[in-house]
Amino acid sequence: MLGLIVLLQTLLLAVTGPPTSPEYLPLRVADAEGYFKREGLTVVLKTTRAEVGAAEALAQGQVDLAATSLEAILRFGPRQPRQMSKLVLGLTAAPPVALLTTRNLEGTLTSVKNLVGLRIGVATPGAPEHAWLNAILARAGVPLMRVDLVSLGTRGLVTGLETGDVQAGLVAEPNVSRLVNDNGAVVLADLRSPEAVARTLGSPTVNAGVFGRSDRMPRDADLAAFGRAVLAAERLIADTSAEDLAARWPASLIGAPDEFSRRLNTTREIFLPNGTVTPAQLTETVDIVRAYGPLPATLKMPKPEEFIHRSALKRRSP
Repeated sequence: MLGLIVLLQTLLLAVTGPPTSPEYLPLRVADAEGYFKREGLTVVLKTTRAEVGAAEALAQGQVDLAATSLEAILRFGPRQPRQMSKLVLGLTAAPPVALLTTRNLEGTLTSVKNLVGLRIGVATPGAPEHAWLNAILARAGVPLMRVDLVSLGTRGLVTGLETGDVQAGLVAEPNVSRLVNDNGAVVLADLRSPEAVARTLGSPTVNAGVFGRSDRMPRDADLAAFGRAVLAAERLIADTSAEDLAARWPASLIGAPDEFSRRLNTTREIFLPNGTVTPAQLTETVDIVRAYGPLPATLKMPKPEEFIHRSALKRRSP
């Protein structure tokens, strides 16, 4: 009986919405496909509207784990040293977006360096990917204040690039592929895979991940099982046709049916290999976040090697 009680122990996971969000899709797939149950886990997903909400849920002790961005954890996660956040599984290297320029400027706007004084469109004001846009510009020697940044909404951003109302835009999939393939847009900087991030920014990084609190961390055996389930979901996403997945997944994971295949194809390569994050990746990303805006004075940032919960990773086999 005791063994059964342990087997059915529940993990509460705050996960950033919407359900179709590519960075957090493996968590929802692991749930929908029964991978958590196969590993002897009961995982309850609590959707939050934004990454900030997931980080705050962890800080307030409402959940055992939070799937959110490193920036959200640093700015809105646990503050007390004894509650220190720890990364238990890496998901993506950066927000899966690309900086595009319009077709009518092809040949004249060939580099991020050429963006000085031009209008750059973004979807949402103050969105997390703004820190990454700042990093892209900084690497090219372009201060953020030297461009005209405008927020247009997702649909307005696409329209602005199609009409030339903005000369460049930070765009998410599936709109990147559509604008490139159908409208001849040009990719100036790409963050849609770990390899692309390293080429664009000069070093590997981490964005989305699963975090726990040091004072209430689940057992290493449970975290290892959790990681195996999520990695199995990533392999399913990478290796299975869109047609097959559309037939087996709930509508909430598919979203707009006419966009599902394109969105899935661009999601397959965004995840960090084996969920692994190094101290160097962590350090580089903290620098990107700090460069965009100072971290809270109350945050006691641990050493990078202390921020990564490695004991669970050692017990997790592929």
